[in-house]
Amino acid sequence: MSPADFRRYSLFYLGYYGALGAFTPYIGRWVVAQGHGGYVVGAVLGLWYGGRMLAPPTWSRWSARSPVPGHWLVAGCLLALLGFAALAGTTSAMSIFLAITWFALFFNAVMPQFEAMTLSALAHRSHEYGRIRVWGSISFLVVAASYGWLLDRLGEDAFVWLTLPWLALTVAAAWLHRKDRPHAPMQTSPVNPSAVGVESDPATSPAARPTGMPLWRRPGVRSLLLVTLLMQLGFGPFYVFYTLHLRAQGHDGTAVGLLWAIGVICEVAMFWLAPKLLQRFGAWRVMLTCMGVTVVRWLIVAWLGPSFGWMALAQTGHAFSFAAFHAGCMRRMAELFPERHDMVAAQGLLYGFSGGIGGVLGAGLASVAWQHGGGQWAFVAGALATLVGLGVLVATATSFRRTADA
Repeated sequence: MSPADFRRYSLFYLGYYGALGAFTPYIGRWVVAQGHGGYVVGAVLGLWYGGRMLAPPTWSRWSARSPVPGHWLVAGCLLALLGFAALAGTTSAMSIFLAITWFALFFNAVMPQFEAMTLSALAHRSHEYGRIRVWGSISFLVVAASYGWLLDRLGEDAFVWLTLPWLALTVAAAWLHRKDRPHAPMQTSPVNPSAVGVESDPATSPAARPTGMPLWRRPGVRSLLLVTLLMQLGFGPFYVFYTLHLRAQGHDGTAVGLLWAIGVICEVAMFWLAPKLLQRFGAWRVMLTCMGVTVVRWLIVAWLGPSFGWMALAQTGHAFSFAAFHAGCMRRMAELFPERHDMVAAQGLLYGFSGGIGGVLGAGLASVAWQHGGGQWAFVAGALATLVGLGVLVATATSFRRTADA
């Protein structure tokens, strides 16, 4: 990949995750400012996660069949921008739902397509993916850390106008890819387990895999899907109400932004360390530790909310709750799906099941708990959901570790 291509691909990640850094922490705050309660906030985030379930597989299939996939990327980004722009001046719940549904469908659709474009462009230099993707983490960090302070000074209505420039940047970055042609499909070859710290195991070799069996029915897959769904369920209060909970506990916009930034910084640092941890301890032990840390994290957020120090400590747990857990899931996926064509389909299954279904259910759980007991009970509910997932992980230890720690 030439330096010019590196900049083209990095720019898209910069714009996309900059917009996400505004949306995820602050959409709930904006909805409340329009005069709505917890159920509407939960419904908005539920529609957002619902878009993750429906849009990516359909959009990826259509764009993959097109001789000009770059045109699909530009169209998706432009339609996402128009959907979000419809929020300007909107106050009724129904209008917000319609605009968010439109935005969620197209914004969630384009990233899986672009990820495939990036990996195809890198070809055998996929180890350089992190050098491109890190620009997304940088923009998310800057936006999440600063927009709380900006909204305190400019007012809640500025949220939409502060987010639109990042969406416009994604359109501009997508335009640079409008003439990209379909890349040759990658060879169907076994995934290299060492790329994610997986040791070779005869039980996970292609020859040992059942053929003709649906992916979700393979041994070990359903337990992994259930564990990841419950982990995502536990994250529901965090993604939906974390900013509102902190503000209710007396933290201003600057403090909220700093706390989000602490979590992202710890997440990035853990992604650098995760391969060594997985190589030493294996996916099962790492995921078990992550879920235990996450239970404690949500309880701290629930009961010690007024303390900035305790909230900062809880945010360091994002290194385990998100980064290390995600890395553990990727190692487990490499163990369960060594064939590359299976891995592509399995990633879609995992994304839709955990991020999609788990996200929708998590938003619903969070909104009900918030309405009946505020932030405290919402995060207690998140801790209980994670604890159930921890129990499932312990109960399936034998079958899990047969491949994970071989």
